[in-house]
Amino acid sequence: MSVTQQYLLDTHRARQHGEPVPPAPGRNDWRVARELRDHRRLRAVLAGRPARGRTREALGRWLRGRPWAGR
Repeated sequence: MSVTQQYLLDTHRARQHGEPVPPAPGRNDWRVARELRDHRRLRAVLAGRPARGRTREALGRWLRGRPWAGR
């Protein structure tokens, strides 16, 4: 069953029972991604690590270690 079919089934059941309709699939994806990012930044700060730029710094270290990286 696809996500759309499940959503339509859940919407139909909710309307039959007089309950609120569930949110459409993908509607809150950006909010969840932002909350996850904020949570990871908070955990980094509480652990005493920098909250921003860690991925770029790690990628730079990895690329500088490669012979083809154009040293």
